[in-house]
Amino acid sequence: MKIPTLYLDTSVLGGYFDDEFAEPTRELWRQRALGLFHFVTSSVVRAELQDAPDDVKSLVQDTFREAGELIEFNAEMFDLSRAYLAHAVVAPSYEVDARHVAVCSVRQLDFLVSWNFKHLVNVSREKGFSAVNLVQGYQPVRIVSPLELIYGLTNEEV
Repeated sequence: MKIPTLYLDTSVLGGYFDDEFAEPTRELWRQRALGLFHFVTSSVVRAELQDAPDDVKSLVQDTFREAGELIEFNAEMFDLSRAYLAHAVVAPSYEVDARHVAVCSVRQLDFLVSWNFKHLVNVSREKGFSAVNLVQGYQPVRIVSPLELIYGLTNEEV
């Protein structure tokens, strides 16, 4: 069975230390340790975290150690993110959210994981991003919260 690859956006990394999101976020890490998920992120996240607290920066360093786990944002991803803006999937002021989706779409990752319900984790946005993807020659994108993953297991013993 293929292990799903999860793209973690900035909100999930910060959620590890946030009282509201810590428990399910840490459960996601626990399930990763069990081999249920593979994590990746991107240079988009790295740029967003330049002024983040030290504990978040350390988490990123500890989590993304292997080659290929930190994806560099490239011209193809930039073009796709601009297409999302051109089709008003998100407003230009939220271009960074479009960039996260573009990384996932270009790299054909299984899930974009986020706590950002306003601009990413909702059916309207996912539908919009996926529609643009199809027009641009990419597969639909799946955008979920950690809750949708950690409770999606069929084995209650995990």
